Amino acid sequence: MTAQDTKERLLDVKGLTVEIDGRRGPAVVVDGIDLHVTKGETLGVVGESGCGKSLTMLSLMRLLPNKIKVTSGSADFDGQDLQKMSARALRKVRGGDIGFVFQDPMTSLNPVMRVGDQICEPLLYHRGMSRQDARKRAVELLRLVGIPGPQERLNAYPHELSGGMRQRVMIAIGLACEPKLLIADEPTTALDVTIQAQIVDLVKQLRSKLGMSVVWITHDLALIAGLADRVVVLYAGTVVEDAPVDALFANPSHPYTRGLLASIPTLSDSPAARLSSIGGTPPEPGRRPSGCPFAPRCPLAMDICRRDVPKLEPISSEGSHRAACFAVQKALKAA
Repeated sequence: MTAQDTKERLLDVKGLTVEIDGRRGPAVVVDGIDLHVTKGETLGVVGESGCGKSLTMLSLMRLLPNKIKVTSGSADFDGQDLQKMSARALRKVRGGDIGFVFQDPMTSLNPVMRVGDQICEPLLYHRGMSRQDARKRAVELLRLVGIPGPQERLNAYPHELSGGMRQRVMIAIGLACEPKLLIADEPTTALDVTIQAQIVDLVKQLRSKLGMSVVWITHDLALIAGLADRVVVLYAGTVVEDAPVDALFANPSHPYTRGLLASIPTLSDSPAARLSSIGGTPPEPGRRPSGCPFAPRCPLAMDICRRDVPKLEPISSEGSHRAACFAVQKALKAA
């Protein structure tokens, strides 16, 4: 990694570890994650449910629920460590320089506040707008995310909107202050494909216009293929593969990544054919196997996989494609 590479990084996370205080004692749920986002880049974060995608991003903003805490690691954002910021300083970053689109809009939106007031709130706090200007901006944002009759919707409460419209309100709030970094946690899950395409196009336009960086958490690998510049694959709270999006789809290296991509149906599949799946289930927190966490489900597992934890190491000549897999490393040495 060159000095220029480091300088261009907007977000640089190193050794992030998160524990949950469970019935059997502390259990690691995010285990020493390293990831980064450069300025103007879209990073896709993919993996099964429970692999630590959302928890990793919530921990960066110190928005973790009770009994879950960061035990080690740093998260450098634009020259400042988010983990060491005072609560007051962090409040200025949340919603201002870092926008967040939460996964469940019904529990994230305030049920007793009108939609317009919730969109105006970050504009008033972070941008110092007058209430009149903030409401004009709120109407503009609702129109941008595809909500019909935006002027009238300002006075609606969240329960008066459909699930898809609530999701679009959350996206409008996340984009309100034109943040340096937008963290979007499965932001298009509840939307139909037409609105989904509009939201993706909107994020692309804003990224181009503002130089905004994006972290997009999703299960939808097909969407990531057309949106992200680089992809991080998580499994059991660890990064198992990190690669430019083209390299990941052209040459998936980790067995888990291959399993995820193989499970995507294609037009050439027979209607009667069964979808490919990854056998077994991810480990529960506190019951991680020794060695590689994917070893119990891996078709390429060796004795060393059950004994030692593989490191995330470069598997391409330029070092941009990395994987944490002993089988991949063995194959490279044999080539």
